[in-house]
Amino acid sequence: MDPLHQFMIKPLIPIKFAGIDLSFTNSSLAMVIATALIIFLCNYGSRQKLIVPTRFQSLAEFTYEFINNVILDTIGEEGRRYFPFVFSIFLFVFFGNILGLVPYNFTFTSHIIVTASLALCVYSLVLFLGFREFGLGFFKRFVPPGVPLAIIPVIAPVEFLSYFFRPISLAVRLFANMLAGHILLKVFAGFCLFLGVFGIFPIAFNIIFIGFEVFVAALQAYIFTILSCVYIQDALHSH
Repeated sequence: MDPLHQFMIKPLIPIKFAGIDLSFTNSSLAMVIATALIIFLCNYGSRQKLIVPTRFQSLAEFTYEFINNVILDTIGEEGRRYFPFVFSIFLFVFFGNILGLVPYNFTFTSHIIVTASLALCVYSLVLFLGFREFGLGFFKRFVPPGVPLAIIPVIAPVEFLSYFFRPISLAVRLFANMLAGHILLKVFAGFCLFLGVFGIFPIAFNIIFIGFEVFVAALQAYIFTILSCVYIQDALHSH
């Protein structure tokens, strides 16, 4: 089977309005499932508030503490006000990555349009915070202190481009890792079927590789989150 077939967006409920395709697709369904799981985790995990927590409550509390510590370590105490945003970003990316490993599900984080939209959400907040804190003085960050006046016309455009390439790298990193990992899984699975009865040995390797992909899915969600926090911290303390 074509390893790229799993990334095809298919309309489930065709909807067209004023010449615009607004169809509800398999990607949309995967996002709805991820959102529903996030709501369920947050609501059900915090509903009982037992002194001796259940496993589900422990999972919800662990996730909360984990993101809270990430924010405190990267942004500081003032970063607590951005906790809902960072927490939502982490869970959305995490569930998007993990659900993609479930057979017949869709990995929406393997599409650049989704990861780019998430990165633009992060960077819109970053730019808003930067201009709110420093006004037009925010542009001073593109001129490093101590740079001779003569080379500012060269340094400033380079700094400007490197700063605004951050959301691109943020989006491409997540997209590329999810895309490559799922292609490899599909290739190895097809190879096992091709070998027939002798495919039992590659299957063992494939199981190990799936475990590795689960680790990569969690790691990429963490990297996306911590970089978002770093960019927020940078905007709040721009020089």
